[in-house]
Amino acid sequence: MTETKQSIKNEKIGSVVSSKMAKTIVVEVIRKVPHPIYKRIVTKQRKFYAHDEDGTAKVGDVVRIIEARPMSKLKRWRLGEVIRKAVQVTTDLSSIGIVTGPEKRVTKKKGKR
Repeated sequence: MTETKQSIKNEKIGSVVSSKMAKTIVVEVIRKVPHPIYKRIVTKQRKFYAHDEDGTAKVGDVVRIIEARPMSKLKRWRLGEVIRKAVQVTTDLSSIGIVTGPEKRVTKKKGKR
């Protein structure tokens, strides 16, 4: 009888706050816990660096990260899945059919001192 040992990995769910690094995302996990003395619900937040091989996660996405072997000084997690994609906001008005004119440059008036 040979049994394969299935290890249970720790998982966390949070939102991506940065994806500017190559193959790395920063995930902020927020949890609510009671204060040890005053018993009031306190919000605690922590940032985790996670490995994103394909670069699928963008800023604002809600993702699941899974515990992994150390990949660098700070990375000990990997991206499990993207649970919910964020709404992408564009500043390009021509993509929605709005035509803008040439931008005017604001200059200061030179007055008497």
